[in-house]
Amino acid sequence: MNDVNTSVLKTRVIELVNEHAKLAQVINDSLFSFGELGFHEVETSRYLTATLERHGFKVERGVAGMPTGWVARWGSGGPVIALGSDTDALPNVSQKPGVAYHEPLVEGGPGHGEGHNSGQAVNIAAALALKELMQNEGLPGTLVLWPGIAEELLAGKAFQVRDGLFNDVDAVLFTHVGANLETGWGEVRGAGGLISVEYAFHGASAHAAAAPWRGRSALDAVELMNMGWNVRREHLRPEQRSHYIITYGGEQPNVVPALAKVWYYIRETDVENVRKNFGICNRIADGAAMMTDTEVTRRVLGASWPRHYNRVLAETLQRNIERIGVPEWTEDDNAFARAVQRAAGGEPVGLTTEPAAISTSPFSPGTDDIGDVSWVVPTVQLRYPANMRNLPGHHWSNAMAMATPIAHKGVVCGAKVLAATVLDLLLKPELIAETKRYFTEVQTKDKQYEPFIGPDDKPPVDLNKDAMDRFRPLMRPFYYQADKYDTYLEQLGVSYPQLERPA
Repeated sequence: MNDVNTSVLKTRVIELVNEHAKLAQVINDSLFSFGELGFHEVETSRYLTATLERHGFKVERGVAGMPTGWVARWGSGGPVIALGSDTDALPNVSQKPGVAYHEPLVEGGPGHGEGHNSGQAVNIAAALALKELMQNEGLPGTLVLWPGIAEELLAGKAFQVRDGLFNDVDAVLFTHVGANLETGWGEVRGAGGLISVEYAFHGASAHAAAAPWRGRSALDAVELMNMGWNVRREHLRPEQRSHYIITYGGEQPNVVPALAKVWYYIRETDVENVRKNFGICNRIADGAAMMTDTEVTRRVLGASWPRHYNRVLAETLQRNIERIGVPEWTEDDNAFARAVQRAAGGEPVGLTTEPAAISTSPFSPGTDDIGDVSWVVPTVQLRYPANMRNLPGHHWSNAMAMATPIAHKGVVCGAKVLAATVLDLLLKPELIAETKRYFTEVQTKDKQYEPFIGPDDKPPVDLNKDAMDRFRPLMRPFYYQADKYDTYLEQLGVSYPQLERPA
């Protein structure tokens, strides 16, 4: 199709996104109010799948062995374009939105301190605009929407890949909240890949005072393992990052613990060194078991390959980023952003005013399991400006803007870029061909994907159950009632922007 027709249709699809702006706001605010931890995104998944079915998408639930997993499809033929975004919240970051001071909705409860409530609003607004345009213009193609489940545990996407979710997909466009419109291509520098693994030591209980010699302490084994790993750190590459928590150490001091568990994240910048350090960690665990005459088992809870984003997809995104530009922020928006930045101890610079240039050497200090997806299908990430700079991340301050006009504008902005980019892929078959050529001739020419998870590993859907069982009844009264209130801020009685705590 010639550039004139493409431009006309692109203008139309952007107009159609605007028509879905209210729905995008309701989706964003609803998911914020649910605030569910990974593998227990029950209300979130129920709401999203019902919304998509209501708009004509065919939904499959329970995908890849995850009860909250799903995939939604509409259309026929190629190209097949998949739009994904994460949906889980974080523990202990519950926060009332629209106020620039710490005020949990539920004390100690989970919340959207990374803004995962917003990405599906971006994707659905874009998909519905595209669907209407495709119907009106008779455009072939298939839209696939899917959620990142338990991304904060890095425990979902590797299983989705293994179970074939992306087998027929031509390109994946993945959206994630940010402080600007931005994208990039190439292998992401920084934290790289990761294996998440829990070690369980099994010993024998005994009375800790009357007959300790008859016990074999599993907790001793955990402590020895951690000691061994901490000593070994000195002799690992400085690029590595590793962290652990003891998830179970017994019930009370006068009983020798027969069971103890420790959960490790093993990170490195490349696949080879992740595997190497995982092997070292396993040997240290075996040594700790030998020293304590206990037995050790391990369970892989999640994993992520280093990310590699597709050059052609990123350059196509960037052209649309430059066409759309960032939202027009009001003085209230900037006043709120500066107040939040001050509350979090960051420089109060306000909101971004120009989209970022494309990155040809992207960097991220964290890990994201979209990496596994990126090695089986051409993939790119779009960050959209639904939050602000200079916040600590994984923190209550990161939730403050996520159900405010800042998030609402950023979501619609991201949806316009996403819809325009998918339209390019639908109208220009040569882009799909170039995308695949980069994937096969550059990205995977000398490196083939071999997952960190095994064929018998299962998603650890038991994680976070106790926390959600405890907090869900306390959170339920705060669910957004969109049929009664225009916005979530209205429901909560927040007069935006609320910059200081009332006296």
